[in-house]
Amino acid sequence: MTHPIPVVGVTLDSEQPGGYSKYPWYALRQNYADAIAAAGGLPMALSHHAGLADAYLDRIDALVVTGGAFDVDPALYGAAGQHATITLKEGRTMAEMALVKGALARDMPVLGICGGQQLLAVALGGTLIQHIPDAVPDALAHEQPNPRHEAGHAVSITPGSRLRAIVGTDTMRVNSAHHQAVADPGPFATIDATAPDGVIEGIEDGRFRFCIGVQWHPEFHIDPADHCIFDALVAACRT
Repeated sequence: MTHPIPVVGVTLDSEQPGGYSKYPWYALRQNYADAIAAAGGLPMALSHHAGLADAYLDRIDALVVTGGAFDVDPALYGAAGQHATITLKEGRTMAEMALVKGALARDMPVLGICGGQQLLAVALGGTLIQHIPDAVPDALAHEQPNPRHEAGHAVSITPGSRLRAIVGTDTMRVNSAHHQAVADPGPFATIDATAPDGVIEGIEDGRFRFCIGVQWHPEFHIDPADHCIFDALVAACRT
């Protein structure tokens, strides 16, 4: 049953000792929580305990899987090798995979952002491009040189998609902070946004109440339509 204010679980990043603390620590940019709160949701931070996934899912109404400076283990999507640029955070990936699979089994609204979209694609049976510069000819600078609170490039929104209905526009200006991307969104998922170089920027799976991934960071609210994604996520908790 949905809470009066929908509780939106947000996955955390994890860091080794140094910087903020001399001990291992979790991290989450403030604008993730701000974007959820602005959409009428109650953000709840989720730790990296895969064994607690069901307990967390009992207490939340929607799930947001965030980005971070790491990659999904290629073994999880059947890749034969691992690119030299890949960095793993196995504890985080295990916890997020348990949360995503459990949320989808409950038909709970799920939004994957940046690396969260990539993990969502893998959970849906898809595969990833391990390093865009080596795999996509004439690729854009998907790790944009300008600050992340500015747009890096445009994306085209697929006509007739759920995302198109949500954002109400055919194109958006987005930021870009990734060296990997979705190669195949899975047997049932569809592509709902692409970059000018053909890189997949958005996926969705219509079998579920709300199952959407975006490669950019809508929590920065760079495009006027970014807030619509969070509005729709929170609204889906009430349907």
